[in-house]
Amino acid sequence: MGEGQGQADPYLYIRSYKIGIFGWRKRCLYGLLLVLLLMVIINLALTLWIMKVLDFSVDGIGDLRVVKGGIVLEGDSWVLNQLVASHIRSSRHQPISFQSSKNFSINVRNAVGELESQLTLGSHGLHVMSNSFRVTDKTGVTLFEASPHQVTVGANTLQVTGNGGAVSDCDQCLAPGLTRSHITGNGGAVFDGSVATPLVLAEAGDELKLESATRSLQISAPLGVAIESRAGDISAACLTDLKLQSTGGSIRIDSPRVMLPSLPIASTTSQLNLNPVDTKAYQVCACTSGKLFVTPAEGSCVADGTTCQ
Repeated sequence: MGEGQGQADPYLYIRSYKIGIFGWRKRCLYGLLLVLLLMVIINLALTLWIMKVLDFSVDGIGDLRVVKGGIVLEGDSWVLNQLVASHIRSSRHQPISFQSSKNFSINVRNAVGELESQLTLGSHGLHVMSNSFRVTDKTGVTLFEASPHQVTVGANTLQVTGNGGAVSDCDQCLAPGLTRSHITGNGGAVFDGSVATPLVLAEAGDELKLESATRSLQISAPLGVAIESRAGDISAACLTDLKLQSTGGSIRIDSPRVMLPSLPIASTTSQLNLNPVDTKAYQVCACTSGKLFVTPAEGSCVADGTTCQ
C-alpha cells in the first residue's frame, strides 16, 4: 500500500501549450480582414454607382436597349471608330441624322472582305465608288442611272441651267446647256425627246455630229439658226429631198463660187450638133415646177420632154 502511494503520476508533468494566433500576428490578421472588408464595400458601392449612372437594367444600358433581333438606341450616340451593322433605321415618325467632323463614309465589302462599293461625304463633296449608280422614284422608275457603259436619264424633262453651253469630248455627243457640261466617251449621248440649249460644240480637234438614226432631226430657234465651220466644210446629205424654205424673207447664197455640178443637161433637136466637151459655159434654166437644168449657152433655154418630168 505504501509502495503504491509512493509512485509518481506521469501525466502530472506534461506541459500545456496554447493553440491559436496571438500577439502581433493576430493584429495583422484582423487588419488584413478589415482592409478586405473595406475593399469589398467600396467595390460594391462603385458597382452600384456605375449601374445607377449608366441606368443599367435587364433591358439594356441607359438609352441602349437590347431587343429581339438587334438593339434600340434612343437619343444621340458617339461612334469612336467603326460601326458595323446590317440594318440601321430610325424610330417610327422620327428622323435619323449622321454627323462627322471630317467625313462620313459607307463601305460595302464582299464575303472575302474586299471593298465593293463606297460612299464618302466630306468637305470636298460627295464621292461614290461603285460599278453602277442608280436613282429611282418611290414607284421604282429609274430617274438616273450611270455605269461604265452608258448614262441614262429617265425623267420626262431634263433641264440644266447655265450659259456656258455644252462641250463634247466624243464623236457623237449632244447635251443641253450647262456652265460647261463635258460628256466623254465613244458611245455618244442619246435623247428620246427634245433638247434645248444655247450652244452645242466639240472640243478643239474633235468632230461634232448630230444624228437621228431612224427619225427626223429638227433644229429650230425663234431668232435664227447659225451653222458655221471656221476651218472646214459643211455637208448636208439626204436620201430624198433637201428643202430650203423662207416664208418671210429670201434665201441667199453669198459666195464667189457657187457650183451645181449634177444639174441635168437638156438636149433639144437644135442642140444635138453641139459637143458637150467643147462647151465651156451653160445657162441655168428652170421648169415651171422649179426644177433646174442647164443648156449650152449658145442654145435656147428649152427643155426636152424628160427634163421637166
